[in-house]
Amino acid sequence: MVFSSIAFLIYFLPINLLIYYMLKTRDQRNAVLIVFSLIFYAWGEPVWISLMIFSAVVDFLCGRWIAKQTVPLKRRLGLIASLTSNLGLLGFFKYGGFFVDNINQLFHLSLPFHTFALPIGISFYTFQTLSYTIDVYRGDVEPNTRFFDFLLYVSLFHQLVAGPIVRYRDVAHEIRNREENWSDFSYGVNRFCIGLFKKVYFGNIAGEIGAVILDGDLTKLSVSAAWLGSACFALQIYYDFSGYSDMAIGLGRMVGFHYRENFNYPYISESISAFWRRWHISLGSFFRDYVYIPLGGNRKRFFWNMAVVWFLTGLWHGASWNFVLWGLFNGILIFAERWGSRLFRDFSLPTLIVQPIKHVYFLAAMLVGWMIFYYPAVSDGLTYIGIMFGYGADGLVEPSTITTIQHHFVFFALAVMGTTPLLEWLWKKLRGHEHLWAETALHFGLLAISLVYLIGQSYNPFLYFRF
Repeated sequence: MVFSSIAFLIYFLPINLLIYYMLKTRDQRNAVLIVFSLIFYAWGEPVWISLMIFSAVVDFLCGRWIAKQTVPLKRRLGLIASLTSNLGLLGFFKYGGFFVDNINQLFHLSLPFHTFALPIGISFYTFQTLSYTIDVYRGDVEPNTRFFDFLLYVSLFHQLVAGPIVRYRDVAHEIRNREENWSDFSYGVNRFCIGLFKKVYFGNIAGEIGAVILDGDLTKLSVSAAWLGSACFALQIYYDFSGYSDMAIGLGRMVGFHYRENFNYPYISESISAFWRRWHISLGSFFRDYVYIPLGGNRKRFFWNMAVVWFLTGLWHGASWNFVLWGLFNGILIFAERWGSRLFRDFSLPTLIVQPIKHVYFLAAMLVGWMIFYYPAVSDGLTYIGIMFGYGADGLVEPSTITTIQHHFVFFALAVMGTTPLLEWLWKKLRGHEHLWAETALHFGLLAISLVYLIGQSYNPFLYFRF
C-alpha cells in the first residue's frame, strides 16, 4: 500500500484515525498504531512481516543485554550480535544475488543463488534498529523495557517503507508521553496534503514526461532533449521522495509524533557538499554519526573515510554498480570542492559573479549524477551523459523538445519554483492578510486535485520503495 492510493486515502487512513481517537489510553492508541502498521506492511508482502518482527526482537533483546552488562567485552558482544543480525539480513536479501553474480563473472563460476523479492523498507528499518542498539551501547539512550513500545517504533507505517530514517532518541519520549492536540493534527493534515500534491502532481507528471525521453531510443536523442530528460528525473525524484517525507511527517503529527525534516530545498545549493546537507538529511546524518565520525572524520584518513562513506551511500540505494559509481561520483566531487576551496581561498571575485557560476556548476554536476543513478547498466548511463555533452547526439535541438517545453511550460515553471523557498515565502506573505480558513481551503483543494489525478493516472510509483 502507498500513501498516494485511493485505498489508503479513502479507507485506511480515516479508519485508523477514527479508531485511534475513539480510544483513550496510551497503550490502546499504541496498539492501534501497531496493528494498522502491520496491516499496512502486509498489504503487499505479508510474508516479510516476520522478518521485520524478527529484527525488532533481536535488537530489543540486544539493547537490554548491552544495558545490563558492566563488562566491556559483554557489552561489545551484544552490539556485535545486533550488527551481525541486521547487516546479515540486509546483505542476504539485498546484496546476496549481486555478490554471487559478481563472483561468478569474476572467476567464471556458476554458483547458484536463489533470489528473493526485496522486502519493502528493509534498508530503512534496519538502519533504525541499528541506530538504537548503537546509541544504547554508547549510552546516548536508555534501553526500552517494553517490547511492544519498541515494536511501535520499528513498525510505524508513517515512515516504515520509505523513510525518513527516524532515530529512537528522537521519538523515545513520545512513544509513551506524546500529547495529541488540534494544532499538531491540523498541521499534520496540511503537511500531508502538500506532500501528496507534490508527489501526485509534480512527481508523477515529471516522471511521465521524463520516461518518454530516458527510456526511448538514445540514438535519436538531441543534446537539449538529453538535458530535459535529466531535469525531469531530477524533478521527479525530488518531488517523489520529499513528498513522501512530507506525508510521513504529516501523518506523525496527526498522532503526536514529531519527525525531523528530511529535505531543505536541496536544489538551491551551490555545491554537491551543500546538496547533501539538504537532501535525504536522515541518511546523511546516519552515515556521518555511525560511519564517518567513528572512522576518524576529518582528523585522520580523511580521503579513505570519504571513500568508505560514499561507497556505502551508493550501495545503500541498491545492489548495482551504477549506484556505487553514483555514490563515488558524489564523494569525488565533494573532495574536489573541499580541495578547490582551499586552493582558491585567497582568490576573490564579486559575489554576483561567483554565486551564479557555483549554481550552474552544481546543477550540471547534479543532473549528470542523476543519469548515473537512473540507468542500471553503467554503459547506458555513460552513453546518455555523452549525449548531454554532444557525443553521439542527434543534433543540438529537436522540434519535439521545444514542443514538450511549450506544452508543459506552466508545469515546468511551477515545478522549478517549488524546488525553491519562493512559493513558501509568497504564501507566508499572503497568509498574513487572510483568515485561517483560507489556508485550510487551499490544502483541501490540493487534496481534491490530487484525488482527481490519482483516479485518472496509471503512473504512480514511489521510487524509494525499491531501496
